[in-house]
Amino acid sequence: MRLVLKNIARLLMIEDEPKAKVAGSDMQRVNSLEDAWLVIEDGKIACFGEGEVIPFRDDEVVDCKRGMVMPAFCDSHTHLVYAGSREKEYEDKIRGLSYEEIAKRGGGILNSAALLSETSEAQLFEHSLPRTHEIIRSGTGAVEIKSGYGLNTRDELKMLRVIKRLDEETQLTIKATFLGAHALPREFKSNPDGYVNLVINEMIPAVAEEELAAYIDVFCDRGFFTVDQTGRILEAGKKFGLVPKIHANELDYSGGIQVGVRHGALSVDHLEFVGEDELAVLKNSNTMPTILPGASLFLGLSYAPVRTMIDAGLPVALASDYNPGSSPSGNMELIMSLGIMQLKMLPFEVLNAVTLNGACAMGIEKTHGTITPGKVASLIITRPMPSFGFMPYAYGTSLIDKVIINGKIQ
Repeated sequence: MRLVLKNIARLLMIEDEPKAKVAGSDMQRVNSLEDAWLVIEDGKIACFGEGEVIPFRDDEVVDCKRGMVMPAFCDSHTHLVYAGSREKEYEDKIRGLSYEEIAKRGGGILNSAALLSETSEAQLFEHSLPRTHEIIRSGTGAVEIKSGYGLNTRDELKMLRVIKRLDEETQLTIKATFLGAHALPREFKSNPDGYVNLVINEMIPAVAEEELAAYIDVFCDRGFFTVDQTGRILEAGKKFGLVPKIHANELDYSGGIQVGVRHGALSVDHLEFVGEDELAVLKNSNTMPTILPGASLFLGLSYAPVRTMIDAGLPVALASDYNPGSSPSGNMELIMSLGIMQLKMLPFEVLNAVTLNGACAMGIEKTHGTITPGKVASLIITRPMPSFGFMPYAYGTSLIDKVIINGKIQ
């Protein structure tokens, strides 16, 4: 049975032939149809067009009531699997402690690691499943989820098995990333290279043996992992087929962007600190710069210089960074609003950043991120609105009416 969407005021992000990403001034443009219809068959986009559509007798028909239809969000950077919240640390922040100072006191990532260690795999799944349903309801159709709150082999594998189970038991498209190098455990504070060796010699082979991740990530920044340590870990992961991604330049000019590009990273993420050298390196690469404005908002950090990046001809993706310590929300409508309010992006730049470029940052641009025949039918139907720009403009108000994931209304 086909699913037919009719009475669409505007069908956004349409393509006849899929492209990998959109960059620079091209991010201001979106192909669309007005007074449109769309047909879904076997979970895929079958066809679309303008005007009236005549359904078959057995078709299920959805009246979009003059709302817009767009691809579901592709959220390419999250830490959605975790064991407990960290709202008490936010009180420390209000009292004046920085993110780094909280981490040095045993909070931050180490706090999440301690909670996760005490949580069984079954409990961790039960904690994480409602968050997965939450982001589906808010329009996310594909998501990357990282490990990194284990910081030992047993608990990193536990996290990755939960991510795999979420992928198997929900409609969401999920890509798993191994982030064993998220922080130094307390017992390795005076022996960081010893922990790097543990990640390389024990964790990576164990992850690969169970085929639990597609990507490998490192937090390459001041107070975390150095450029040399990051390079060693990425090279070790690549030998087992894990594609590099990087946490980079959130806290300082760390060299993370350069080492990520040098090792062929699919994306480099955060990027609050970007100068001329970083722009030049990114311009000559296939690496997707991925910005996480939710973390800047929550932590009170400076925002990434996105306007400069786009004006330099770069592509940009936006992601939620959903995690318990620095961005406790997976709401991509909020991320779009931050894009226009804080990053000075234009509305269609934001739309490209949370759909096609987000898909590219996850390696799924051939199947997600635009409305193209043959691509996965993960879509958002909006409420009626005067233009797409009203969606990020009306921050705090959800304009989503219905969500379709893999051809199924949620």
